[in-house]
Amino acid sequence: MAVVGVGAFGRNHARVCKQIEQAGGPVRLLGVVDTDLARADAVAREFHCRSFGSLEQLLTTHSELEAASVTVPTVHHLKVARTLMEAGVDVLIEKPLAPSLAEADELMALAKAHNRVAQVGHLERFNPAVRATVPLITQPMFFEVHRLSVFTPRALDVDVVLDLMIHDLDIVLSFVKSPMTEVHAVGLPILSGKTDIANVRMEFESGCVANFTASRVSTERVRKLRFFQPRQYISIDYGRQDVLVFTVGQEGGTPTVNPQITMDRPPVMAEEPLHAELLAFLEAVRRRSVPEVSLEDGRRALALALEIVAKIQQHSRQIRLDQL
Repeated sequence: MAVVGVGAFGRNHARVCKQIEQAGGPVRLLGVVDTDLARADAVAREFHCRSFGSLEQLLTTHSELEAASVTVPTVHHLKVARTLMEAGVDVLIEKPLAPSLAEADELMALAKAHNRVAQVGHLERFNPAVRATVPLITQPMFFEVHRLSVFTPRALDVDVVLDLMIHDLDIVLSFVKSPMTEVHAVGLPILSGKTDIANVRMEFESGCVANFTASRVSTERVRKLRFFQPRQYISIDYGRQDVLVFTVGQEGGTPTVNPQITMDRPPVMAEEPLHAELLAFLEAVRRRSVPEVSLEDGRRALALALEIVAKIQQHSRQIRLDQL
């Protein structure tokens, strides 16, 4: 395996891949690629592999390469993944899948044409708290989601919807499993040239309603998802990898201040989500199976995120934000 693009998050892919290798996992980190050769050299020294200044150098040197993480900026996903898949390499592509639906569709066509395993890096799918929640889902009817981060200069090639909110869009889509019927969105640029804070309300065919707030200019870091379904309220803290379940009229559980409501804390097996994500990708590569987060999943989340971006732009024009 190799990692293409070793900026802040690409380095983590190399780190976790090396950890899996050192723990006896069925993978070997061959090398890392980055156009910044000094950065590639530093990461290669840290994780005891080779560094390359271009993808072509990697492919020429290592004909045995079978899989790669694509962690370059989003605008380069198609170019890099195309080169890899045409060379017979399976790919794990970081989110968002692509900058446009046309490029997402091309990635899907390439994977099919070359019979490649292709997974999208929607990391929160592999958060232990999310995994512990999936068996509890019955009929979600209302979501309240907050994802707040302090400002950093990373990922400014996309706005906060594609940078942060897309994680939660993917999770809610996977929980609700119903077509979205309406979306309202507002957002503002604060410290960058793109939207840095956004609020979204969407409705689904099932009757479910979801509210999302995402900010990358907060003074604190918050990553929480809460939802209600018949007779239950479930709260997920992504950062703490913790789940709380409040149920009405159920025997057992911990009593609350209301005797009709009990609280449970489902068991959560602590694990770094990136570790679980890479293991799932490697398993799909070995089995030649559909990955846990497919390109279709990535496209679905991207389509919704792009619709939200368009709604924010429409709202900004309505209020003449550029004149304020």
